Amino acid sequence: MQAKLTPFGVYVHVPFCSSRCGYCDFNTYTPGELGSSASPESYLDALEVELELAAASPGVRPADTVFVGGGTPSMLGADGLTRLLNAVRNTIGISNTAEVTTEANPESTSPEFFAALRAAGFTRVSLGMQSASERVLRILERRHTPGRAFDAAKEARKEGFAHVNLDIIYGTPTETDDELKLTLERTLDAGVDHVSAYSLIVEDGTAMARKVRKGELPPPDEDVYADRYWMIDAALTSAGYHWYEVSNWALKGGECQHNLGYWRDGDWWGAGPGAHSHIGDQRFFNVKHPARYASILAAGDLPIEARETLSPQERYEERVMLGLRLKEGLPTSELNETVVASKVALGLLKHEGSRVTLTDKGRLLADALIADLLFP
Repeated sequence: MQAKLTPFGVYVHVPFCSSRCGYCDFNTYTPGELGSSASPESYLDALEVELELAAASPGVRPADTVFVGGGTPSMLGADGLTRLLNAVRNTIGISNTAEVTTEANPESTSPEFFAALRAAGFTRVSLGMQSASERVLRILERRHTPGRAFDAAKEARKEGFAHVNLDIIYGTPTETDDELKLTLERTLDAGVDHVSAYSLIVEDGTAMARKVRKGELPPPDEDVYADRYWMIDAALTSAGYHWYEVSNWALKGGECQHNLGYWRDGDWWGAGPGAHSHIGDQRFFNVKHPARYASILAAGDLPIEARETLSPQERYEERVMLGLRLKEGLPTSELNETVVASKVALGLLKHEGSRVTLTDKGRLLADALIADLLFP
């Protein structure tokens, strides 16, 4: 396989959480769920082995971006995250100008934590805020207090992080307009340069899905989602942020380069339990459970659960699916001219030079638009 010389990212999945949020269906595990089968220490031991094996794999090259996600990476503490980053640096390698990000739970951070991350080489931190409303956080079964995320963001900035992101979830059942307005006010007051805002998705198998099914919570409302999206967009735009992906806004220079790598059809190695990788026309993912992940690596093998070779058509479909969500859109030459013309007539797409981009109206219907473009 000949990998293209595009920017290369490394994603590291940390599968630990202190408790499980009611809406979460990520590949994460609480201490009670793992028992003695795995620990942060055994995870880091196994991760170092995976990164050594990854460095010798076709298409792998020094990372232009590193993103540590989860789960709750901050549960590893500053020492654990420093060890993790050093493992990437000493195996795959990290470019001198790399963006290096970690997610963090506000409750497991402190000024000392942020100072240690800066010293280790992290350049960006993403904090899971979700809401400034204590009531909404209870519905989401989040364990942090409403004010801690904003204090943590300010601490990170004070300790030298130029790039700080806050994650918002909107459309939580029974959330009010005033609760979202409060969240936005506090977000802007925190002085971050990036905001990610996602509508709540009630995933099958989660505690929240069971409550909705039993009638304990109302189901999601698409009209409410649309209204809340425009509330968020208006507040952020008026404060100088610009949307660059349907769910992401940034001040100039604050865009997440790692995520742009995904959306622009880049290459990356995903390390850790359940992590997904994409290099050239190859896509593969690791086994999910931390104990099995560690045992396979202890035997000297990569913990890959399955892999596939993408056809040119599949590569094309992924480019359209991801690229059209960006404000920069896609080259007109890559899209069906007849379908594009019909969507332009409806005010959902527009031509900007040689590219096709979403209109404001089209942003809310991006997924349906993409399906129409791919399968007219």
